[in-house]
Amino acid sequence: MRNILPVCADAKGSVDFSRAPPVDSRMDPGQSAVLPTVREALRTLSSSEDGDCILSTLGSLKRYLGGAESPAPPGEQEEFARRHFSDVLRCLVGRLSPGWLELLPDGQLEDLWASFFLEGPADQAFLVLMESIEGAASPSFRLMKTAQLLARFLRAGRMAAVMEGQCRQRAGPAFPPLQDALLSKAVGLPDHLGNRLRRENLEPFLPQNYFPLLGEEIVRVLQALVDSLRGGWDCSVSFLSQVLGKACVHGRQKEILGVLVPRLTALTRANCLWQRVCWRLVECVPDRAMEALLTGLVEAALGPEVLSRLLGNLVMKSKKAQFVMTRKILFLQYRYSTPMLQSLLGYLAMDSQRRPLLIQVLKELLETWGSSSAIRHASLPQQCYVSKAVLICLAHLGEAELRDSREDLLASLMAGVKSRLDSSLPAVRRLGMTVAEVASTRIHPEGPPLRFQYEEDELSRELLALAAPPPAADSPSEASLAVAPVAAETTDRGSADRGIPQARPEGTGSDLDSDDELVPYDMSGDRELKSGKTPAYVRDCVEALTSSEDWERWEAALRALEGLIIRSPAAAREVSVELAKVLLHLEEKTSVVGFEGLRQRALVAVVVTDPVPVAEYLTSQFYALNFSLRQRMDILDVLTLAAQELSRPGRLPKTPQCGSPSPASQPSSTQASAWRAVVEERIRSKTRRFTQGSARRGPDASPNEFNLVAGYFFFPLIRHFDRPLVTFDLLGEDQLVLGRLVHTLGALMYLAVNTTVAVAMGKALLEFVWTLRFHGDAYVRRGLLSAVSSILLSVPAERLLADLPDELLEAQPWLADVAEQDPDEDCRVLAVKALLLLEKLKGTLLPLSSS
Repeated sequence: MRNILPVCADAKGSVDFSRAPPVDSRMDPGQSAVLPTVREALRTLSSSEDGDCILSTLGSLKRYLGGAESPAPPGEQEEFARRHFSDVLRCLVGRLSPGWLELLPDGQLEDLWASFFLEGPADQAFLVLMESIEGAASPSFRLMKTAQLLARFLRAGRMAAVMEGQCRQRAGPAFPPLQDALLSKAVGLPDHLGNRLRRENLEPFLPQNYFPLLGEEIVRVLQALVDSLRGGWDCSVSFLSQVLGKACVHGRQKEILGVLVPRLTALTRANCLWQRVCWRLVECVPDRAMEALLTGLVEAALGPEVLSRLLGNLVMKSKKAQFVMTRKILFLQYRYSTPMLQSLLGYLAMDSQRRPLLIQVLKELLETWGSSSAIRHASLPQQCYVSKAVLICLAHLGEAELRDSREDLLASLMAGVKSRLDSSLPAVRRLGMTVAEVASTRIHPEGPPLRFQYEEDELSRELLALAAPPPAADSPSEASLAVAPVAAETTDRGSADRGIPQARPEGTGSDLDSDDELVPYDMSGDRELKSGKTPAYVRDCVEALTSSEDWERWEAALRALEGLIIRSPAAAREVSVELAKVLLHLEEKTSVVGFEGLRQRALVAVVVTDPVPVAEYLTSQFYALNFSLRQRMDILDVLTLAAQELSRPGRLPKTPQCGSPSPASQPSSTQASAWRAVVEERIRSKTRRFTQGSARRGPDASPNEFNLVAGYFFFPLIRHFDRPLVTFDLLGEDQLVLGRLVHTLGALMYLAVNTTVAVAMGKALLEFVWTLRFHGDAYVRRGLLSAVSSILLSVPAERLLADLPDELLEAQPWLADVAEQDPDEDCRVLAVKALLLLEKLKGTLLPLSSS
């Protein structure tokens, strides 16, 4: 194998092979024989227009490449390749033109011209081709011919020869100019060719085609190096590592590793030499490219076994790799899939030297999981990502390994559970409960297990599946055998459930006395008989709910209350406040189906029937002592539903379903509607109309009933939010109620559209939002952003310009900051919607301000 000597690079970075110093003095006699021949050949090629003369000159130079019938001596071939080959290639590229190629018929000259690039030293041919493409005019004949030759160069596998030449250099000084030039051109080839060829770019130069080819060439070079190692020859994979790392830094991990990883996975199976070569290949990647390579490998590797074969103990040898694998992928990013997490953490668990890292990773993960600051400032997907990593670590670690760190792990776990149970978001609370149940069982199996009541969703089921320990079988065949009995059992159980006859056990003959074969009587249409104690008046309901010990009468009063309030509004107004008080403090004494809904609908009906006094009472009780958080949130829900009912356009009093009309009245109404329809049809047929208007009649216009009472709903709620009580602190621990309050105020603001009090409500609400805009709870921030949108939708544009110009100017940068940096995705979406409303409002306000 030839030895490439040090070369020199000019200021532009192009490599000059002719300025390399001689190896030793023994080459001087050979130089005197090669140099005159080359000089004469270059003079002829540069000036001659005689095709036969050019053909003979190229044939004489071909002797130095070993391709002629009488090749030159090896010393002359080495001297020609080392000192003169690049000059000959540049001369050939310089003469390239349509007329010059036609000096010989049948494309003989073009074939001979191309053979110098395809058969000579690959590194010099590649660099000269790239240099000529970058220097050629675009578009031009020379540019396209050179690009087509470069495509042939790639298809012929010459890129493997370029990289193999750098890997087989004998011991000696390094060649940074040549290697840097080759590295830059080899990895940046699609960019260089795309910039030069533009719309005329060729298929082999597209990134989706070139980088898979580059991966195949790397495998070919590795195969050649493995064969050399078996033969006792030394070689290096450093240049291949640089090519691989630079391609990953350029963002081409999927293209190159998609080819490289499956091939290396097959080659490293039960082959120690290939495994050592792969380990060395990854170890030699520069630190600046280590992160890009490792993330691509973890994504492309199918399982921890493959990852362990490809990486070895890299995390124990490279500090950069350890940081990426145990810190950056797990804590600083959360875009990776669950199988990738399983591969990474399974890789740490597969070797005894790496398992201490897994324990340390679990400690740090649980510290992050239990940090209240991380819970407030991390998005829900990121919290789910860390939770999955925690459960995967626990599935790989045994009880003996966890025993030494049990106290620290439990402390972090309990802190995270407490913080998540205090969260206002149901998904965060459910996440904390799921992880706490599984982790407590694994960390402290002797203690009492934690159990919570929550509704399972897709995420919780996935987390529970991750907590299962990995199968002990190492091979796919063993795993399939282990799963087969379970699958068979499931199949048998499923067939039994579908009604397939099963064999009866012994002693279960049909002659046994049993009632199992009797057909049950259909009682689906039966109704429970009531004792006829349903109250007929609102006051009777109040009395039954407060003092009755007859539970049937108590339930009947609760079920009839809403209908009685709607049918008898005058009677309801007489006891409205008392009735609201009774319903607010009402507790479920029997197992009444739908108790909460019945109670809430009755309260809403009371508020709608007598809005002012009942709203004053409920808003005053919201900040009163000795109320539970559930009661305070019930007050907010009832006020919101009542305001929605009052603001409904064309609202008519609800009439409860009291049964079907009497038989006597039904035929008369039907006959009346029948003769009236006949008369109207006769009038319509006899009437001549010149214009036909719309036959539909819209709903009758009616005032917004919420207009007169909106202030009674809104202002008492917003007045005392910053005054902490003994058992109630909105700005402290009771952030769930604060979030519900913010959402309620935003809903009331939205329902007050086109009312006279909307401007005052909007100003007060905007000040309220500005006070809490940096709140740490995501649920509260969502309510604040929804409130801003409600203000922009409800307050008239001209009043916003006249009364709230400064507040709007201050709100815009805050909304922009939330849209870009808030960790909660819903908050970012709401901020963007508010910004769009604000921009739309500006377009409306500008014509008004100019006039």
